Amino acid sequence: MIDLAIASFGAIGDGLQDNSGAFAAALEAIKDSGGGSLRVGKGTWRTGPMELFSHTALILEEGAVVSFIPDIERYPPVYTRWEGVECYALHPLVFSNGQEQVSITGKGCLDGSGAAWWALHREKQRRGQNKPETPQELRLASLNRSFEKQPGGGGGRATQFLRPPLVQFFKCSQIHIEGIALANSPFWTLHPVFCENIIMRGLRIHNPRDAPNTDGIDVDSCRNVLIENCHLGVGDDGIAIKSGSGEDGIRAGKPASDVRVRGCIVEDGHGGIVIGSETAGGVFNVIVEDCVFKGTDRGIRIKTRRGRGGKIQDLGFRNLTMENNLCPLSINMYYRCGAAISSGLFSRDPLPVGPATPAIKNIDISHINATGCRASAGFIAGLPEAPVENLRISNSDFATDENSAADPEESDMFLGLPRVETKSFRILYVKNPVFNNVSVRGPTAPFIYR
Repeated sequence: MIDLAIASFGAIGDGLQDNSGAFAAALEAIKDSGGGSLRVGKGTWRTGPMELFSHTALILEEGAVVSFIPDIERYPPVYTRWEGVECYALHPLVFSNGQEQVSITGKGCLDGSGAAWWALHREKQRRGQNKPETPQELRLASLNRSFEKQPGGGGGRATQFLRPPLVQFFKCSQIHIEGIALANSPFWTLHPVFCENIIMRGLRIHNPRDAPNTDGIDVDSCRNVLIENCHLGVGDDGIAIKSGSGEDGIRAGKPASDVRVRGCIVEDGHGGIVIGSETAGGVFNVIVEDCVFKGTDRGIRIKTRRGRGGKIQDLGFRNLTMENNLCPLSINMYYRCGAAISSGLFSRDPLPVGPATPAIKNIDISHINATGCRASAGFIAGLPEAPVENLRISNSDFATDENSAADPEESDMFLGLPRVETKSFRILYVKNPVFNNVSVRGPTAPFIYR
């Protein structure tokens, strides 16, 4: 196993030189030798995308910043999964495809230079762009011939401006990421897909609060995953667990399973710990414990809808502290993003149950302390044809901020449900929920069932 320094390949960490060739040469040398480590010392090292191979250890020393050049032409299409659908998308900034025993460790930082990507996305939204226009978008559209029929979650599939994640592992095993900072991702930040045996420990993940679609960690159809002692503040969901969307995710049939999250802090973002909304392959055996979700829109968030599919079951959430959330606990099967009320997906009438009907059961929530809940104490909405089953909440306290101007409708992103005016714990389409030693402080009606 060889031990290399990026500077020995002519790289300069002055924040000016393009070191793409040096990184490519160093990583190829490690691949050719059968494995080894690449050390990046103090400095700002500009580069284009990089690819990590089996038995490679990328070590970012204290003071090291790897800054990715935000030039879209440097990121050619690769086959991957983007918002729950297997398709071609822009090359991740750091990519590992079909490899094993890969690590990224140290005290340095991977910086995605996301501002330029976010500005392009916002400009497309401002202009109301709804189809591919640029050469890069048209190229992706030619590769993704049925993209108009593919589901999306709000990231921009219709335009085919499929922004790259900062770090993605695709069909890999034995992944270890520890200690580093990840910042300013163009899209999702750390995204393992179809992987197994992953450790993510002590990470610092930070994107601006208004940076679009910048989830922190997205565990996507992976198994045997440990996430611990990480600190996140992002522009979308903090730690999310997913398994594909709609027909494509059902076809792939790969669940996310055996995931443990512990000792993490999430500040800012749409959710602290999130299941979905891409749930088609199923999500099983998840334990979340000893975490703090402070200032996130939601704390525990499970989101899906008709058409997404998948069984979500055997989840445990315990010993969680939540402060100043819009809603500390949301289980939402009327999730609206990427669909319109006219689609028929949000009917309150029972619809036929099929492979694309999601199901949620065996959810155990205990020892939750939630204070300053601005929109409501909780929100749980199953489907009339597929109610939430075996939900148990125990030994928990939820306190609302009755002086907050937040509307109860902000509890989660839903469509099709009747309006309510109180910040109560709202429950509908749940089969025999169990509440044991649960207090709801603040609203005049602690629980409402409509």
